Amino acid sequence: MDRIAAETLTAFILNGSDVQAAPRLGERLSETLRERLGARDVKVGCNAGDCGACTVLVDGAPVCACLTPAQAVAGRRVETLAGLVAADADAARLARSFERHQAAQCGICTPGMMVSAVALLRTVPEPSEAQVADAVGGVLCRCTGYRKILEAVRTAHEDAGPAPEAGLGVAAPRLDGRAKVAGTERFGDDVAPAGALVARAVRAPHHRARFAFGDLDGWRAAHPGVACVLTAADVPGPNAYGTIPGFEDQPVFAEGETRFKGEAVACVVGTAEAVAALDLGHFPVTWEPLTPLLALDDALAEGAGDLHAGRAGNVMCGGRVACGDADAALAAAAEVAEIEIATSFVEHAYIEPEAGYAEMVEDRLHLHTCTQAPGMFRDGLARLLALPADRVRVVPTAVGGGFGSKLDLTLQPMVALGAMRTGKPVRMCYERTESMATTTKRHPARIAVRVGAAADGRLSGMTFRGDFNTGAYASWGPTVANRVPIHASGPYACRDYRAESRAIHTHSAPSGAFRGFGVPQSAIAQEAAFDMLAARLGIDALDFRIRNALRDGMPTVCGQVFDSGVGIVACLEALRPAWTKALRDCASFDPAGGPLRRGVGVAAGWYGCGNTSLPNPSTIRAGLTARGRVVLHQGAVDIGQGSNTVIPVIFAEALGVPVADIDILGADTDLTPDAGKTSASRQTFVSGNAARAAGAALRAAILRTANAGPDAEITLGDGHVHVRDGTRIEALDLARLDPDPAGYVLAAEETWDPPIAPLDADGQGIPYAQFGYAAHLAEVEVDVALGTVRPLRIVAAHDVGRAINPLLVEGQVEGGVAQGLGMALMEEFVPGRTENLHDYLIPTAGDVPPVETLVLEVPDPVGPFGAKGLGEHALIPTAPAILNAIRHATGVTVTQVPATPARLRAALKEAGHA
Repeated sequence: MDRIAAETLTAFILNGSDVQAAPRLGERLSETLRERLGARDVKVGCNAGDCGACTVLVDGAPVCACLTPAQAVAGRRVETLAGLVAADADAARLARSFERHQAAQCGICTPGMMVSAVALLRTVPEPSEAQVADAVGGVLCRCTGYRKILEAVRTAHEDAGPAPEAGLGVAAPRLDGRAKVAGTERFGDDVAPAGALVARAVRAPHHRARFAFGDLDGWRAAHPGVACVLTAADVPGPNAYGTIPGFEDQPVFAEGETRFKGEAVACVVGTAEAVAALDLGHFPVTWEPLTPLLALDDALAEGAGDLHAGRAGNVMCGGRVACGDADAALAAAAEVAEIEIATSFVEHAYIEPEAGYAEMVEDRLHLHTCTQAPGMFRDGLARLLALPADRVRVVPTAVGGGFGSKLDLTLQPMVALGAMRTGKPVRMCYERTESMATTTKRHPARIAVRVGAAADGRLSGMTFRGDFNTGAYASWGPTVANRVPIHASGPYACRDYRAESRAIHTHSAPSGAFRGFGVPQSAIAQEAAFDMLAARLGIDALDFRIRNALRDGMPTVCGQVFDSGVGIVACLEALRPAWTKALRDCASFDPAGGPLRRGVGVAAGWYGCGNTSLPNPSTIRAGLTARGRVVLHQGAVDIGQGSNTVIPVIFAEALGVPVADIDILGADTDLTPDAGKTSASRQTFVSGNAARAAGAALRAAILRTANAGPDAEITLGDGHVHVRDGTRIEALDLARLDPDPAGYVLAAEETWDPPIAPLDADGQGIPYAQFGYAAHLAEVEVDVALGTVRPLRIVAAHDVGRAINPLLVEGQVEGGVAQGLGMALMEEFVPGRTENLHDYLIPTAGDVPPVETLVLEVPDPVGPFGAKGLGEHALIPTAPAILNAIRHATGVTVTQVPATPARLRAALKEAGHA
């Protein structure tokens, strides 16, 4: 080794072993660990020290590896999650506790959380909750709501014995949990082969601009290591994609004019070293800024100009539901309440930025990426690339949070085009600012509600009008516009109703799917109006809701009648003990003349599981091998919500064998049939029904082969299958059965599609085969001098039909509560200003109060074993409950969300709070 090379080496101890690396001057330790030493258990979520996912121990102290120069650890001891769990007793106990408590959902923040916790446990073996919260406070989580994490660390010293085996109704650890806590889970930026080329987008610096390229070939030639520059001219198919048929309007690369800040106009592909060294400020493109339309009123103004030809007035689409005569009912009402509210863009803020790589395998494109919808990605890419769908393979990696935004194509077309152009693997991972600036957001909304009631408190008329800022491109805007009017009534009976919505284009990043598809925004307005109306009538807010709640046999605002399974009354009644106590406690709270006020609020929510009045099928396949193993082809992507556990449990229950006897193949468009997208709270309901049917079909095939009756017991062993039918035991001779092309001697594939029907012009029909129901109670403390709000407690009652895994249910609820809290109090994305996790605030471990989850089981006749979807429901009632609690505490109605201290303080001053 020459003298210069020796001087550039950095030597240190990594997980007990001596290592050497040659980082660039000032290179981040996170890059050295991941890219040079293969420590992919170190995750990178922000490269700014904001998220803490990259936390490692240096000489026993937790540090952000993304802020630590690699040269700074020379001669020191570095420990990462994988090394700790393998060799450290504290970490091993903590890993088991994380699994027991469901403290790792998607798993992307888990390395940072556990490493930070190990540092605490080494000095404080039995910490308090406050000590744990302080220790992990620098690590952000978007899935769990932190409560399971705090409990897992606090009780890591306890010997809880063996965890229960997964089964129907069992609160067992998730089946895919071990990889998450051991540091072996692989996410979108963890899987590219060594030496893969790197793609980097060239993006618009203005909200709207015309642009022109200079000498691209000359620029490329002047930069050794740059393999190609991609533009719209390189897209072989139509340069437009989208999620809704008929609304494919977003280009891979803009042509001539950009419609939002950060829109891609080109992509540079080259070696990692060459791309890292580029200064794209000197890329040959010139910009002519144009006046953008950023606000709804600007986009709707006469003469504003259309963002898209054929969408007059920038109204992309609308939705409507009407029944009875709302205006007449309101005119006859004893009391009428009305409110106008505005909500903001909300960022998904998953800790894993968009990432993946593509490569050509012979004449086929293989894409490995974080996605919520592999089938949709395959079909969308095939269209863009002018390829048959069977020449595109999508292999999902682990997904570090999605919440809706990873339903949309982002970097995937760029790496695919790069791989096709160069013939080499091409990888890409968005920077945090790039992710936040360019990917979809929750729709900002401007909503007006009028609702009336008779003197006895029965609803008599409601109108709803909502405008939603859908940004520059369609994304899931049509879904939001059509779903909101159905849900805007809340889970209440109102036969004189009119709700109308519009999705409106502006020069902002596209708004898309985000846990609720517009329903959380509408619930804020509707539940606030209900509180106002109850107060005017002198009726208890909880009683008012119970009086008007839907029940079995009652028509919804769409005229749909469910004979059974309507669980909202059960949810509301379950809150009564907490509600009664909270009212008493708030009334007796004595701030001793100080600025603190306490209040309690309640809100309800419902959510239709699956697509709105559209086909929504899932397919599940399974087979029995000649060696006596059952293989489940499970294509429902798990983004932390638990489908990797729920679907196998449902299948195993239907087949009649333990889950441990089943080998599971995860999502891969070559290996698993399409289980549909992971969104709209559909996987447990839709894919679960397909899994139940597949399990039953395979069971029937095995029993037929054994000439056994329907109640026979199936036992799988090493190389055999035994069927006990009464006193007779049949050992199947699998070797005598001919295998099919997939190698299975017996197989089943089943598809299930929810029974729905189209809606008419007034939104009457059968939009969903199932709704889930929820009601939340929030207690808060408001400092009227500062305008700050401190949530004290959340009680969340959820009707899940049948809790396939109660531990997963609790985790989903707590995570949804945290996101609802953020929406209510702090989260506001401002294009061009809050494009990082420092300026954009999400709840931390210190922000989320204790959450009591009340799991109710009102069986659904259509759900698998009675189960209902849950994902969206967990979020919807939280924000309105918190905002109603603020009104109870202060008398102030919040009309712009989030209720930041500045906004709330201004409203308090206007209301007379000095």
